Amino acid sequence: MNIKNILRLSVMSLSLAAFLSSTTVTADDYNCFTVAVGKNAAIDGHVIMAHNEDDGPPQVVHHRKVPRKKYQTGSMVTLDNGGQLDQVEETWSYIWAEMPGMSFSDSYLNEWGVCIASDACQSREDQPELTEGGIARMLRQLVAQRARSAREGVMLAGELVERFGYASSGRTYTICDPEEGWLFCAVNGKHWIAQRVPDDEIAIIANTYTVRRADLSDTLNFLASDDIVEYAINRGWYRPENDGDFDFAAAYARPKTATDSANFCRQWGGLRLISADPIDPTPALPFSIKPKEKVGIKDMMSILRDHYEETDLYMVDSETGDPHRTGMRSICAPTTQTSFVAELRNDMPLDIGLVYWVCLGEPCTSFYIPHYFGAHDFPQGYASDEMQPSMEYYDKALNAPFEANRDRAFWTFRNFNRKACARYNELMPTLKKEIESLENYAIKLRGPLERTVLDSYSLDKKAALDQLSGYSEGLYRSAMESMSNLDFDK
Repeated sequence: MNIKNILRLSVMSLSLAAFLSSTTVTADDYNCFTVAVGKNAAIDGHVIMAHNEDDGPPQVVHHRKVPRKKYQTGSMVTLDNGGQLDQVEETWSYIWAEMPGMSFSDSYLNEWGVCIASDACQSREDQPELTEGGIARMLRQLVAQRARSAREGVMLAGELVERFGYASSGRTYTICDPEEGWLFCAVNGKHWIAQRVPDDEIAIIANTYTVRRADLSDTLNFLASDDIVEYAINRGWYRPENDGDFDFAAAYARPKTATDSANFCRQWGGLRLISADPIDPTPALPFSIKPKEKVGIKDMMSILRDHYEETDLYMVDSETGDPHRTGMRSICAPTTQTSFVAELRNDMPLDIGLVYWVCLGEPCTSFYIPHYFGAHDFPQGYASDEMQPSMEYYDKALNAPFEANRDRAFWTFRNFNRKACARYNELMPTLKKEIESLENYAIKLRGPLERTVLDSYSLDKKAALDQLSGYSEGLYRSAMESMSNLDFDK
């Protein structure tokens, strides 16, 4: 299936409302997007994880750092649906990208470099087994609180799914640490499978399962619930005599989701930017590929900002030039509420080696601002006690006259995104230069900053971490100034 045929299918055979999820978004189809870079495929020799979190409005996103916490013996954790499990003696510190009111949208990076985010992946399971209501929102938080490695996070997630059952149609959790990246596929009920990303390859996921041929005897690269194959056979989803080797995605994915061009086109859109050879945009895309060259954080940002530029799938609004609301679902989308690139480096103290580059709103009209794990917290304004807003409040905030308010990061960036997209052709040349200037400046400063911080880290840790906090605060203020310099009143 070539690109022109996909375009024809998407626009002519499907209604825009069915194809484009930017206006009508269902609870299990938010079109998130994730990249996991194996350590030997990365320029600096450590795993990189990148993610666009897409959720229909109205939303608000808070970014905060949660400290370690100790608990009394006998303490219990209560899950969202009423289930309980023993609390551990101490939970780890973590960065938390929180979306109040959403069960499957939070992202985490903990003090050991374990990073977790997810993509909804609908399964064909219609007879799920749940215990005590199953587990949903808390799964990723428990991984962040308890895991010291990605593999440990996968095994913990598997134990939780087998004990309680997964209380959603299906989902792929990308779980990474500085050494390994894993894709953990949960199925409604008590079945799961996980595959490790090869060290010299890059995996991309876009809302449908990508784990396919699974050699379950290879426990270095695959982990799964014990009856993952047997159950598929019993349900008639996998017939070994006809189907050959076990293919998890073929057996467990909801067929309509697996063949939806809104999903496989985005996966292909990311792969095409890193592949040495042309890749056909079909539902049968590879789990991972070797890149044409090693990649870095700027490459990840480019992928997260992609709208199929320079392909036949690139579409823009005829009046504004906005590529987000055209009928062709792209990686960078109007429902992207927050986006991050996580550098997971362990060749230095993790306070300095873990860097969480975050932007709010559509990445193409926003700034990736770095936050070192060791910084005391995010700059003021990145978090509040505000809960999920009403649609009326959301629209009012995004349509208000622009004001760069450092105390309201999410609303400032989202308001800016809305106005920039309304005049995309006119403003993007200038805005792109501003974005590149700030991000390149942030990268240029890193070497000298990290050398200075490393020199003082063992002597005066607080002073060293003060410098990391000041670095992020200064770049945040610069982003606000850059946005203020764009004149929306012309």
